[in-house]
Amino acid sequence: MQFDRLKRREFITLAGGAIAAWPLAARGQPMPVIGFMSSRSPEDSANALAAFRKGLSESGLIENKNLAIEFRWARGAYDRLPALAAELVSNKVTVLVTAGGDPSAQAGKAATSTIPIVFISADPMKSGLVASLNRPGGNENGVYFPTEELEPKRLGLLHEHSHMSPCLAP
Repeated sequence: MQFDRLKRREFITLAGGAIAAWPLAARGQPMPVIGFMSSRSPEDSANALAAFRKGLSESGLIENKNLAIEFRWARGAYDRLPALAAELVSNKVTVLVTAGGDPSAQAGKAATSTIPIVFISADPMKSGLVASLNRPGGNENGVYFPTEELEPKRLGLLHEHSHMSPCLAP
């Protein structure tokens, strides 16, 4: 649970940072617009959306007050993602936030090389989102969780703790 909160917090911080880093010319718009695209449905994303909105508001960004959010949902139909990304790009969103895995971020990357994209990825290098972790390049930025690399450590800890006796407590 704490890991999920950390992921959301880092993701929200990146999205808020992307908004704060907009060029002054872009800030001349009446209200900045986040394009939020997910491979999932709003029903499946209710908790993440609540955390996303809360994090934005904690940063002083309030939906429909000083920020607009355009949502696009693929509802599990991954083949719809490129069209959804293209639509958000054509609407000239200020930043594109992708959720629901690498396919959403890849569709965003294919749709624009200029609008900042914020993503969460299991492996952004393997999926082609960034060139490297040290120098990602491009307009993509995100949170990377090296879950595959951590599996051997998790199994080792599980093995280590399975041999401990509960009777050893002080």
